[in-house]
Amino acid sequence: MNHHFDEPPDVLNTRIVTLGEVVVVELAGELDMLTFEEPLARVLEVLDQAPSGLAIDLRAVSFFGSSGINLLLTVQERAGRDGIPLGVVADQPAVLRPLAMTMVDRQLAMFTDRSDALLALHALPAVKRFGGSR
Repeated sequence: MNHHFDEPPDVLNTRIVTLGEVVVVELAGELDMLTFEEPLARVLEVLDQAPSGLAIDLRAVSFFGSSGINLLLTVQERAGRDGIPLGVVADQPAVLRPLAMTMVDRQLAMFTDRSDALLALHALPAVKRFGGSR
């Protein structure tokens, strides 16, 4: 395994990609109590823009602790309140196992493939918007 000594081991990178009216937040690295605040703030900023849908892509997350679960539940509550469809993309045990053990995976729209999530999010109508319906 190749380690880079110039980066601490608890690094989490966040990338935001807009695909049409759906926004994808890609997270890569370790999602734990030391790294969750910045991506949570960025996802909440995305929700402030009222996209037609939001996908959180966790396929590159190597560690997923309880703070990651809390991040998803916070985002789900906010997206639900704002009427923004949410999909979570994950395909590896580091993320899927904690979500299954806590049964949070049953509360979220889970996808193993990002294109499937995008298709589903484009197909779901927004429930409510600021200033009326779409």
